[in-house]
Amino acid sequence: MSGGTVDVRDLPTYGFGTRSLMWWGTVGLMLIEGTVFAIALLMYFYLRGIAPAWPLGAPLPALRWGVANTLLLLASLWPNWRAQRAAQREDRAAARRWLAVCVLMALGFLVLRALEFRTLGVSWHANAYGSLVWLLLGLHTTHLITDTIDTLVLTVLLYSGPFEGKRMVDVAENALYWYFVVGSWLPVWAVIYLAPRL
Repeated sequence: MSGGTVDVRDLPTYGFGTRSLMWWGTVGLMLIEGTVFAIALLMYFYLRGIAPAWPLGAPLPALRWGVANTLLLLASLWPNWRAQRAAQREDRAAARRWLAVCVLMALGFLVLRALEFRTLGVSWHANAYGSLVWLLLGLHTTHLITDTIDTLVLTVLLYSGPFEGKRMVDVAENALYWYFVVGSWLPVWAVIYLAPRL
């Protein structure tokens, strides 16, 4: 430092975790979206509390596809964690390999989710119960779709380029967001599939 100036040429241009603006943006987004999920869940229990019967004139949703999707989502935590660790080590080959696994699993979730919608036993416009179940599943599906697209784009970039070191930060934050997608599904799954059976 000379004359009040600091030479920053040798400082890294990106960082992981709390040193990254991307991390802070992802955490802020998760807080906002988590609040939306919480409000939707509160609406569900409020309406359930004032309804004479629950679910309103609908059969219980079939468990098969919801359970299969939950198990696949939980299994997806492993390749996402591996992709995140590879990114933090700046191991491009391992990161892209694990991201490719994540993309395949995410596409599998979307297929299972389509089957899941078909076995809810109620349409979105039938009554308040149907609207809330479809809202909760639709909110989560939106997260699945957007993160699948994000993961696919990152995978293509890691395989084809252009490649910049900051892409490793993107991979790490993508994994962080996926943890939120999985974590937000568990209470939604419990409300859609278990709460009506209690």
